[in-house]
Amino acid sequence: MTNFRLMKKAPCIALEVDFPVGPGITAIYGPAGAGKSLLLQLAAGLLPPDSGRVLFDDAILYDGKAGVHVPACRRGFGYLPQSDSLFPHLTLAENLRFAAQRFPRLERHRRVADWLERCQISACAEMYPRQLSARQKLAGALARMLVGDPKLLLLDDCGLSEGLLQEIRALTPVPVLFATRDLELCCAAASQMLLLDSGRILQAGAPRAILDRPAGIDAARLVGIPNLFEGRLASLDPFRNSSLIEFEHFSLSAAYVPAHFKGDRVWVAIRAGDLKVHASSVGANCLSVPLVRTSFRTQSVRLEFAYQIFADLTLGEYAGQKDNKDWYVEFPPAALQIL
Repeated sequence: MTNFRLMKKAPCIALEVDFPVGPGITAIYGPAGAGKSLLLQLAAGLLPPDSGRVLFDDAILYDGKAGVHVPACRRGFGYLPQSDSLFPHLTLAENLRFAAQRFPRLERHRRVADWLERCQISACAEMYPRQLSARQKLAGALARMLVGDPKLLLLDDCGLSEGLLQEIRALTPVPVLFATRDLELCCAAASQMLLLDSGRILQAGAPRAILDRPAGIDAARLVGIPNLFEGRLASLDPFRNSSLIEFEHFSLSAAYVPAHFKGDRVWVAIRAGDLKVHASSVGANCLSVPLVRTSFRTQSVRLEFAYQIFADLTLGEYAGQKDNKDWYVEFPPAALQIL
């Protein structure tokens, strides 16, 4: 397990992150402008910080005050940008030889041939990038990145897929750090995820753990939880493991909230898929609310109710309830997340 620490200040963004890089795949997830690409470029040494420090496993790669700047070619990282990275004036084999030039000649030729074969692009060795398909270009860029025997791979949202990331893991045990705005890809391929927003890490951990238990309101918004309500703890009963939370338009029963007092303000989050929709009341935490809007997804239907309540139904569930005269939304207490 290695550790990455990066501090960079600029007029538009201050980036300060410190996180472990494990042996698997770590995803950097965040919206546009969060600093994902900037983090990778600064780590790779392709963009000099305005000030601050960059450390990898306690090795100083950049220190503005001390005048330390390890160039990109000496950091030993493989970097794959969003756009094409192959040199257009070199053949595919020449691109790989350029990346392997630190090795002796015979070793260099062996490595180039080996990685062309392992990435299944040997037949394209003497072709120029303009002659390659998009898939061949990406495979060539991966081969050029891996031929230099890097100790860390930095992938910047370059058309990655779950299958491609699995192929990379099969090709090399080197840790992978990739930037993406695809939450599904994070869950499918990454063992660890960093939630990045405005240059700071909101939460780090296994993707499923973050989705199930966001660390705060900002993290919940970032992972796409639409039902976020601020309320007041009206009652707390540790013996019955219960609490009552009052919101502007309704109240909900929940499990006992530890480390809080009656009257405290709390945020409650619940995923749209965890809400239950009925044609009549089924008891506690079941609210009668008007339906405002219906929007169809590929495999589901999102219902928007009054008070900014959102519920996701399968196509079959919606077909059975679309003609409801009245709408009741149930908030299962076990699904309520107190932030």
